[in-house]
Parts: sequence; structure tokens; C-alpha cells
Amino acid sequence: MVLDLREISTFTDFFVICSGTSEPHLKAISSGIREGLHTEANISPLSSEGSPLSQWIVIDYSDVLVHIFHSDKRRFYALESLWSDAPRMNLNA
Repeated sequence: MVLDLREISTFTDFFVICSGTSEPHLKAISSGIREGLHTEANISPLSSEGSPLSQWIVIDYSDVLVHIFHSDKRRFYALESLWSDAPRMNLNA
């Protein structure tokens, strides 16, 4: 899910929110995002917090914050609900 925060936030433009079902899955998602953006667009994150063990990883690309949750943590923290006034972006290819 991608939330468009441009009209309601001063610290970033977009949240990308995704989830995995295990620690290895979270690690694979994080690695895939990092490697894909580096390979395809030569973009590296400014910083990263969390780990697969904590079940929540945040990767900061300045204008885009990527949140990778374990599915249970995603339901618990419910960022989509906290930012319910943010438009959802349709990314159908």
C-alpha cells in the first residue's frame, strides 16, 4: 500500500507499507527493496531502523518511507488507520 502524504505531512511525501509472514520473509523484502532501488535507480537509503527480529523495519529514502511489518505488527500498529486522511495510490501496472 502507498499513502500519499504530500498534502498532510512535512517530513515525507509517501509511506510504502508492506508486510511479511516471518523474519526471513521480512529480511528478503528489505533486501529486495534495497537492492532493487540501488540497481535500477542508483538510490541508497538515508537510514534504516528496526530489524526482522523486531518485526518492523523502516527504510528512509527521504521523500519515501518504507515500512516493512510482520503481518501481526501491521495489524497492531495500523498505520493505514492512523493516516486515514491520506489518499491511497493505485499502482496497478
